[in-house]
Order: sequence, then structure tokens, then C-alpha cells
Amino acid sequence: MNLTTFAFIISGVLLNACAQLLLKAGTNALGGAIHLTMANWFQTFIKVVTQAPILGGLACYGISLVVWIIGLSRTDVTIAYPMLSLGYVVSAIGAWMFLGEVVSPQRLVAIGVIVIGVVLLART
Repeated sequence: MNLTTFAFIISGVLLNACAQLLLKAGTNALGGAIHLTMANWFQTFIKVVTQAPILGGLACYGISLVVWIIGLSRTDVTIAYPMLSLGYVVSAIGAWMFLGEVVSPQRLVAIGVIVIGVVLLART
């Protein structure tokens, strides 16, 4: 995989992880779990889609899709798709840094395993 292809793939991964963090920040701003009923679905929908972080997350998803398609056009899916697992690493670090979520030692070990796997994959 050349540097340009890697840049497209990693950009897609980072945008996807950013989308996850923004969506979570938006749901946190709503004040708790979302419970849909027949009576509240429209009000809930309006509250969700008017949250700036959620709109930002959706924008990141859209951009990541375009970038990902470009990256996929340049490499095998057997190389590109496993790179998405780096999104777990970025999301966990971002959730810890920006959302105050706990990253336990067991999660750190799992993140290390993911990184090792991606490095081995990228070297093939």
C-alpha cells in the first residue's frame, strides 16, 4: 500500500472514529438514554437531529464514506477493512480524553493487540 492509499484509508478511519465521538457527545447532551414510543418518536427525532455534535458526526460519516470509497478503489479489501479496527483505538482514546470514559487495563491490552494486528497486516 502506498502512502496516498494509506492516507485515504487512515483518513476514513479517523473520520469514522470522530463521527462516533461526536454522536456520543450529542447523545450525552440529550441528557440520558433515548426511549422511543409511538407518542414521542417525532419529538425525539427533532431533538436528536438538532444537536450540533450529532450533525457534525453525520457529516463526518458522509465524508468518511467518500474517502473510504477512494481508498478501497486503490487497495484490496482484505487490507483496507481490517484497518477499520484502528477506529476502536482512536475511539477509546478519544472517549477517555474528551468524554471522561474509563479505559481499564484490560481494554489497554486489547487496544495493544489491535495495534499489533494492524501493524502485522500492513506489512504484508
